[in-house]
Amino acid sequence: MTVTIGRRELLVAAGGAAAWPLAARAQQPGERMRRVVFLHGLAENDPEARARVAAFREGLEMLGWMENRNVKIEHRFSGGDIARIQAHTAELVGSAPDVIAASGTPVIAALKQATRTIPIVFSVVNDPAGQGFVASLARPGDNITGFTFVDFPMIGKWLEMLKEIAPGVRRMTLMFNPQTAPYYPVFLREFGANAAPLATELSAIPVRNEAEIDAAATGFAHEPGGGLIAAPDPFINTHRRLIIALAERHRLPTLFGFRQHVKEGGLMSYGPDAVDIVRRSTSYVDRILKGEKPADLPVQAPVKYELAINLKTAKALGLAVPPTLLARADEVIE
Repeated sequence: MTVTIGRRELLVAAGGAAAWPLAARAQQPGERMRRVVFLHGLAENDPEARARVAAFREGLEMLGWMENRNVKIEHRFSGGDIARIQAHTAELVGSAPDVIAASGTPVIAALKQATRTIPIVFSVVNDPAGQGFVASLARPGDNITGFTFVDFPMIGKWLEMLKEIAPGVRRMTLMFNPQTAPYYPVFLREFGANAAPLATELSAIPVRNEAEIDAAATGFAHEPGGGLIAAPDPFINTHRRLIIALAERHRLPTLFGFRQHVKEGGLMSYGPDAVDIVRRSTSYVDRILKGEKPADLPVQAPVKYELAINLKTAKALGLAVPPTLLARADEVIE
């Protein structure tokens, strides 16, 4: 019997053939199984964490690293808890994986103290040179490199956008945990000289537990004209639902760092796409598994930013979102 193949089927077959080298490389006989462990600053049940886990797996698969074929991928979650981070760090360093992927300042700080030999690729980390994680962005040195998140100019963008959506705001404060995000006071000092054009008073509220979050938001809301920036640090991310509820209760226009927070009821978010950053970080994991050294891989900055606005929350706060801001939004939740 003769079987004929049409042009469409031929193209599909050719496309499948193009993927054969990748699949073959993923299943080379005798190839040693590599082990990569990702230590997260977020909690395991966090939708943002789940999205990052999926992006990390997908990114490695695109590069030929197939889970449970030529690489074993493990995840550890800390929920921004320092004691849990220390425990996971001790366990990981003791087990000596081929590469440790990690996100969050307290995670990288713990890993840096624990090992100078195991390669570490970070993602969604702020000011790595200023915090001493790398010698410089161009030449990281030692065993750590990766992909950054917020930089100094982002503070200005947050202030501008919060003022744009809530013109009546005359006081803005940045809420963060100094244990999990020690770089924000530096960011605020850097931006302080440039805040005058916004005609806005700028301050910071350090918080370390839920009681302090409640007290800080309640106290700040006592005077009119306040706006809140919930810093994208692991502790704040873990307690974001409390912050969203307090912002609603006290009618505080609040800007967040991640789109997920707006889906959950936050007013707006602006910042780099963290899931995209995690996906991009797999390129360095791939290169290290193939023999390159972290010291030779320059730290990379974000390339994709996203703005999300929750119109329902804006309406509840009595805010009319400017059409120009809506036009720039990547996601509008109604």
